[in-house]
Amino acid sequence: MKLILFFGMLVFLIASQTYAQTEYKVITSVESIVPSGLGRSRIISAVEDKNYEDFTTEQTEDDITRNKSDRGDIRVKDFEETKLLNFYNIGGIRFQNIAANDAVVSSKINAMIKEGWELAFVTSAVESDSGKDDGQGIFITRYIFKFNN
Repeated sequence: MKLILFFGMLVFLIASQTYAQTEYKVITSVESIVPSGLGRSRIISAVEDKNYEDFTTEQTEDDITRNKSDRGDIRVKDFEETKLLNFYNIGGIRFQNIAANDAVVSSKINAMIKEGWELAFVTSAVESDSGKDDGQGIFITRYIFKFNN
């Protein structure tokens, strides 16, 4: 009897794990590297969901119809915006600001982990000041979390 009960529970556990679904969520930090501290830095997290299929078309050799989806429908109105400090101030690079941003980003990551999310991937990129007349630059990091339902 114990053997039958054991195998029954084992089959139940395997079946429930088979139907578990994984959900992903992307959190983005944008940190300004504009000289003199003129840029804006934020952590952005969408609150509403979007279905990529609503904005996707398939083009083939025979059908090259343009994607006519409305850009306004893609925009997200509900999102969280957390302020960060800029990397630069009037005196140049500000290491205190970098440390402060690290503390805020760590807090966001820890809060998500407490909610049951797992940090799965991190990817970053930079678009930096390319000379005298540019005055542009951001450091962007995407934190990709997963949640097993």
